[in-house]
Amino acid sequence: MKRWILTLLSAAVLTAAEPTPSQGKEVMAAMERWIQATVQQDIAGLQKVLHDELWYSHSAATFQTKEEVIRDIQEGRGPVGIELSDTRVRIYGNMAHVKSMAIIRNRPRNQVQSGAGGGIASGAGGGKAGPSPLLIVHVLVKGPQGWQLVSRQATRPTPPPNAASPAAAK
Repeated sequence: MKRWILTLLSAAVLTAAEPTPSQGKEVMAAMERWIQATVQQDIAGLQKVLHDELWYSHSAATFQTKEEVIRDIQEGRGPVGIELSDTRVRIYGNMAHVKSMAIIRNRPRNQVQSGAGGGIASGAGGGKAGPSPLLIVHVLVKGPQGWQLVSRQATRPTPPPNAASPAAAK
């Protein structure tokens, strides 16, 4: 009997996480605002879509606050393109969990300039040039300003266990 009750409760919780079409559209609209503000270096747009308590994790295991992310974008260290695919949205009350595969197109290192000094920058956006495939989890919260990004975790996908390593192929 306990197992049956736990099964029913688990099913109810998992079903509640599935967003309605309008909720999914709202969350993905916030994600699109984040992408556009990031790529277009729209600082006012980033101020709106990024939560004040943002915890932004890069695939190289570096972490940034809202202020640090915005500073990197202002100084030209942001990506020039972000494409999401295989996106799955789950809603838990006023929190949304967005899991995606992503292609991040970074600026070539010789085009990453710091602000006033004009030198080459070494921040988070100054990483691997060209397209980087990533697995990304975004967490958004809904408050008075609508959906805002409060957390981001990016990791590089690993090859399947049976895939040959580049060193073994030589």
